[in-house]
Amino acid sequence: MALPSCLPSLQKPSPRVSSAFLRQPLLVASTEGKPGAAGCRRRWRRGTGSVAAGRMSAEEVLLRPEEEGVKEEYDWREEWYPLYLTAEVPEDAPLALTVFDEKIVLFRDGNGVIRCFQDRCPHRLAKLSEGQLVDGRLECLYHGWQFGDDGKCLKIPQLPDGARIPQSACVRTYETRDSQGVVWVWMSDKNPLDENKLPWFEHYARPGFQDVSTIHELPYDHSILLENFMDPAHVPISHDRTDFYSKREDAQALLFEVTKCSGRGFAGSWSKSKPPAQTNLLRFEAPCILQNSNEYIDKDGTRQYVLALFLCRPTGQGKSMVIIRFGSTLRSPIVRLLPTWFFHQNICKVLEQDMGFLSSQNEILWKEKAPTGRLYINLKSCDTWVAEYRRWNDKVGHGMPYFFAGISSSMPAKGATGDIHAPNPINRYFRHIVHCKECRSAVKSFQIWRNAFVFMVFTSISMAILASRRQWKAFYLVSAAFCIAGAHACSSALSLIKTNFIRGHRRL
Repeated sequence: MALPSCLPSLQKPSPRVSSAFLRQPLLVASTEGKPGAAGCRRRWRRGTGSVAAGRMSAEEVLLRPEEEGVKEEYDWREEWYPLYLTAEVPEDAPLALTVFDEKIVLFRDGNGVIRCFQDRCPHRLAKLSEGQLVDGRLECLYHGWQFGDDGKCLKIPQLPDGARIPQSACVRTYETRDSQGVVWVWMSDKNPLDENKLPWFEHYARPGFQDVSTIHELPYDHSILLENFMDPAHVPISHDRTDFYSKREDAQALLFEVTKCSGRGFAGSWSKSKPPAQTNLLRFEAPCILQNSNEYIDKDGTRQYVLALFLCRPTGQGKSMVIIRFGSTLRSPIVRLLPTWFFHQNICKVLEQDMGFLSSQNEILWKEKAPTGRLYINLKSCDTWVAEYRRWNDKVGHGMPYFFAGISSSMPAKGATGDIHAPNPINRYFRHIVHCKECRSAVKSFQIWRNAFVFMVFTSISMAILASRRQWKAFYLVSAAFCIAGAHACSSALSLIKTNFIRGHRRL
């Protein structure tokens, strides 16, 4: 999945696109103007490589793997990582999360302020996320030790009267920021937080900009997840007829241009080779942010903005969590009428359409333990962003956990033995619904209505049996039929929200 294909009303093709997005610098100075920077500007244009240009050689079609370059200094801890949507952080319970292999716990203190601790009690190393909140304090459920906002232990029930709490009885804390509806965490344990690195998305500051945001756990590495999101070529095939725009007969050569690249990521533009050609602007910022946006002028002459934002957090070996945000300054009347859970289930469906082959890709990369440059057959008209991402990964991947042989993918199974009892992220309920208040509320409401309709069905049938007049018997039987239809509609909605998508040709 690379585009907001589940929100067709947010996409309107137009060739009039601003390049302001590309002119913004990456978080550190780009390599333009420096030795070797010429390689950062790469084009794939119709006149030099389109299929329409005639018969082409393999060298013109394929992206050749680049020679291994100089590795750059990189420390994955010196970064901000997206943890959760602010609105979804529970108010009455701690939340267990992971960044790479670092386990942390997120919770709201007595004043509603979001706090983040290491998910480990200093007493006997039990998970604090298994505990509870007592008077705004985080309590370990093993022995009842309670910790305040700064991580210091404030209560130990087992201490003798008059005894002091040891100074070493404290939990490591992490700095967090609530920015534009997302909670970010600074992972460094040796340097103070860097506010300049905290991501800021200008579209969310525009008047009238609205979005649909979801959270999903996924059973494959975040590098594979990022590859998938920056691959527009697969959308017509993998997501055929998922919406009004994705159709397999529209699969075609794409045109790419990389305009900026550095140790902090890369940016560029892409479009289709056949009209109508809509120019999209893509931007990857280390270590896990991907934006795909475009601008267009509507029929009233107003400039409208569309953004697909993917915040991909690594959560362990062969696992990841993504915050997906599809937004626009223009919302059609149809979008306003449909409930939020409808869009959420459609995004789940899109992710599930890719899940099978992405999980298998993860497994093969782990088994082969070879650079993707030796395994992938990358096309210039298809895989430019993927190749660009792997170039970046080859430079800095050594600074991340699980990196080996030029790739940062890993085992598709569970990571540490401490995750044995974790829910299975293959299941949509545990992958998304447990993280979404809107979908949990919809499930609860449909279950209540379904049970009410079933009760009314039995009541109506019983009254029809007891009624002496034909008119009343007919009335109660018709009422029972309507209630059956209502119960069926509620069951269908529950299935739509909770059930994983299965392709028709895979059904036995």
